[in-house]
Amino acid sequence: MQKISSCLWFDTQAEEAAKFYVSVFKNSKLGDITHYGDGAPMPKGTVMTVTFTIDGQDFMALNGGPLFKFTEAISFSVNCETQEEIDMYWDKLTSGGGQPVQCGWLKDKYGLSWQIVPSAISKWIGGSDPARSSRVMQALLGMVKLDIQKLQQAYDSK
Repeated sequence: MQKISSCLWFDTQAEEAAKFYVSVFKNSKLGDITHYGDGAPMPKGTVMTVTFTIDGQDFMALNGGPLFKFTEAISFSVNCETQEEIDMYWDKLTSGGGQPVQCGWLKDKYGLSWQIVPSAISKWIGGSDPARSSRVMQALLGMVKLDIQKLQQAYDSK
């Protein structure tokens, strides 16, 4: 068990969301499911928590009611090696009502924010050549879903 894991607050969709996330990512699995008992804030028998693992990272989904919503202040970043990988995660995470945002960001159908980015993005925008970094940043700011080829071209151009 990892020392720190993320707990995601849902209204009533914790189990549905956990199943969705493990279907999107390889090497993922559902864990334990707990239910509310008598005297709880939700009806007895309602799913309370679902634990799940996405590619080695532990998460918990909690059905806590409508009090809190996801915001862009928290997002999960998915590092991708290829454009095909970016396209696949983008398509799966925006399916069923998810929404593209900008600069590689999207919201899934539950309102959770994701960044689908090339693994090389840190090198491209954080490198020692400010002109290269600026060109990549300008290209990135004009994109919704990121295009590895165009970002690499911006990095390579002079």
